[in-house]
Amino acid sequence: MKHLIDIKDLSVEEIDELIEVAKDIIDNPERYSERCMGKILATLFFEPSTRTRLSFESAMMRLGGNVLGFSEPNSSSAAKGESVADTVRVVGGYCDIIAMRHPKEGAPIVAQEKSIVPIINAGDGGHHHPTQTLTDLLTIKMEKGRLNNLTIGICGDLKYGRTVHSLITAMCRYDNIKFVLISPEELKIPDYMKKDVLYKNKVSYIETVDIEEHMGELDILYMTRIQKERFSSADDYIRLKDSYILDLEKLENAKKDLCIMHPLPRVNEISVKVDEDSRACYFKQAEYGKFIRMALILKLLNEKKINNEKENVEEKLINKITCKNLRCITSVEQELDQIFILTDKENGIYRCKYCDTKGE
Repeated sequence: MKHLIDIKDLSVEEIDELIEVAKDIIDNPERYSERCMGKILATLFFEPSTRTRLSFESAMMRLGGNVLGFSEPNSSSAAKGESVADTVRVVGGYCDIIAMRHPKEGAPIVAQEKSIVPIINAGDGGHHHPTQTLTDLLTIKMEKGRLNNLTIGICGDLKYGRTVHSLITAMCRYDNIKFVLISPEELKIPDYMKKDVLYKNKVSYIETVDIEEHMGELDILYMTRIQKERFSSADDYIRLKDSYILDLEKLENAKKDLCIMHPLPRVNEISVKVDEDSRACYFKQAEYGKFIRMALILKLLNEKKINNEKENVEEKLINKITCKNLRCITSVEQELDQIFILTDKENGIYRCKYCDTKGE
């Protein structure tokens, strides 16, 4: 692995290795305090972030390295119309590794194809957020002691939530996992996630609109906010934003060792009164993110030199189909080829290389 764009870029063995390194960092921080001395991390954040950006910067500094970058696009040449590819090519000459967040889905794929240094996807629209998933996996491992034999409730925005999609994809590779998917009808998990991930991996799941119906069965409850920035209609957001609010009353029938998680930021979907409950793990979860990112930075910097000329045997169509997803990077960078990859040979289904939208 030379970049991390999608959690599927990591094997189960690599994830387990990263978790073990992160645990060693927690136990023995002094061993790692100079491991990245003389190295520079560039944080290219084309979309606002607090936890993720500061977590990356803290991780690199704790390793003895340095950080440069920008925290919003108006302070970069993107405001002048510079492409992602050009930005990455230039910044790659100033640093050893790049963490990038972008509002358009597939932007990190464009970046990895042009970069001379490792790219870490720090979130691309509603698509992928692999380091949040690694954070979630470390949290579960630290709090529950295992990544198998778990019933996981996921509540809130299951349609646009990139953390949800990445977590489900990752957990499906472990044994005896069951999901309880809790959302309004309008924000149910997409059909392609059911077919290509849950059904394909023979993972059991239940869909419900009631947060309390299966509360007593859960080992993990993963709360998410309804994301205003993913809605094209303000009215739809206002109607759905308060769909679920977790409070102490709703936790009365929950297990005593339930682990309550949230990728943050929280709006009002978890009552502040829950914060003092021993089952609330979301602030610890945010801190775990620093340690797993330290482990990831070390891994990527220790990989062999980047070689962008890789073998590609996927069957694809180039400029035969146009992606209709307005959140796709191809909607703003017009010079990119419209590339659709055959993902379902039996049914002849092609999906956009950048955002996974089904070709029509």
